[in-house]
Amino acid sequence: MSRHITFRRVCTVVALTLAWCGLWRSISVANVLSGLAVSGVVVASGIGTPGLGGVRIVPLMRLLWTVFVDLFTSTIDVAVEILTPTDRTQEAVIAVELPVESRSHLLLLVVAITLTPGTAVVDADAATGTLYLHLLHVDRMEATVSHVQELARLACDALPTPYDGVQP
Repeated sequence: MSRHITFRRVCTVVALTLAWCGLWRSISVANVLSGLAVSGVVVASGIGTPGLGGVRIVPLMRLLWTVFVDLFTSTIDVAVEILTPTDRTQEAVIAVELPVESRSHLLLLVVAITLTPGTAVVDADAATGTLYLHLLHVDRMEATVSHVQELARLACDALPTPYDGVQP
């Protein structure tokens, strides 16, 4: 691997230094210098996967917007369910298999799905890429499965990995 200075490495050092100052809740000469030292060591050591993957801003915004809309609409659905006198819930646990290429985003998908009220990931099998979801309404099963597949696609678009379907 090449050890020359690139724009990406400079941005990484700056971002890590800002995060370091954020952890100390102060921007001072000592924090900036120690942050530069720590981030320089991290970048020089090759921790992480420098140069692999990336972030695509527009697809990331689509993913975040989808999660925000899910959070908003599902909160209203759960509130209506709580406020209505009749219990219309028909709970179920379903299995949703993720596409192979999205398995590197398993944690992101678990958090995005569980964040929305009314649906929760109760188990995840990383080896097979299967998520087990608890639903309040079993009649929404097909829509939920297709929505999880859409979230997986959005995650792959927003955070591409170089593995092209091969698990790291």
